Amino acid sequence: MWSGAGGVERLAEALVEPLVARGHTVAVTLTPTAHTWLESDGQLGKLEELTGLPVRAQPRLPHETSPHPPLDVLVAAPATANTVAKLALGIADNQALTLLCENVAVTPMVVFPRVNAAHARQPAWESHLAGLRSCGVRLVYGEDVWPLYEPRTAPPGRTLPWDAILTEIDAIVDA
Repeated sequence: MWSGAGGVERLAEALVEPLVARGHTVAVTLTPTAHTWLESDGQLGKLEELTGLPVRAQPRLPHETSPHPPLDVLVAAPATANTVAKLALGIADNQALTLLCENVAVTPMVVFPRVNAAHARQPAWESHLAGLRSCGVRLVYGEDVWPLYEPRTAPPGRTLPWDAILTEIDAIVDA
């Protein structure tokens, strides 16, 4: 699952291609914003070609079967502060969050919150992270993987911690 946070435009080459190269079946479900962004960049077809599966952003109709296989691991990266908060509170208001909320504490999950220092100061933020950790969600979070900057002050061209995300996925799969 991927949300509309900066860095999602590198999803195919930074995360999907390495996972496919490792022999994993990858199914992509996007938030509506991420879907719009990747559609405007012409990347939806590339993702479908890489994975061999349709990219989802909308719920299926009642008579349709799921086009994605059963899940072994869920990854939400990059996840906005909004997505992280909604997941922690169980708010499933789009297909991607529905998938996450239905599987939290059931299917191993990796979440990379792509946030800034202002998001992290929000009074409920730490309780959201603690709630997710308490049910086994692996967070790729902290100064060692993603130093927090004030809004619009981060160095330009900063790369998301794709390697740390892949390391967490490998740890789950290898366990």
